Amino acid sequence: MRPPPGLFRQRLLPVFSLLPLLLALWLAACGKVPTLAPLPPGAVVLAFGDSVTFGTGAAPGADYPTQLGALTGWDVRNHGVPGDTAQAARERIRTAIDETRPALVIVEIGGNDFLKKRPEAAVREDIRAILNVVRAGNVPAVLVAVPKFSLFGAVAGRLEDSPIYAALAEEARLPLVANVFAEVLSDPSLKADPIHPNAPGYRWLAEGIADQLRRSGLLAGH
Repeated sequence: MRPPPGLFRQRLLPVFSLLPLLLALWLAACGKVPTLAPLPPGAVVLAFGDSVTFGTGAAPGADYPTQLGALTGWDVRNHGVPGDTAQAARERIRTAIDETRPALVIVEIGGNDFLKKRPEAAVREDIRAILNVVRAGNVPAVLVAVPKFSLFGAVAGRLEDSPIYAALAEEARLPLVANVFAEVLSDPSLKADPIHPNAPGYRWLAEGIADQLRRSGLLAGH
């Protein structure tokens, strides 16, 4: 006996109505970063970090925030503090956000913590606290992975990102700029000293960040 017309469709409707929810759950389970809306030209972006964000090792105007602004057309505000640690930076992130009212925050921090030999677990908690403040302000964030400095890696030219950054990015489901900073510090032609890029190195860093911003959807038409 054939089912009444439309009965099969009626049975499928509840299944189709659940597809968006099932897709969202699948993405969350996979740790996939969602595509974000592109920022318009002139958008205020907060570059938050230490001496690498500040631009130590290069002339004024060669820092990565300035070069990223030129690449994107955004108003990138440099809030890099030489010598800053993730432990100290968590105390100033809220003020930086209140001062700039950004549409995006780029976080690059942790290198000085590693140089001070702080445990990675403690550094991870401090960066997590910084990201939580950004999230509480309903502002998207991008995390720049920082290599954990090692003498062998520096000599061999094979520095690698600390694994805490990938873990934090997956946990918070935010874009991660992976391997770019490590590549810069692994190449003598791109650094001013063992821990700071030179002007070409900052350009490399800015281009690497811009590439991740394109892939995440935040940067369009460039």
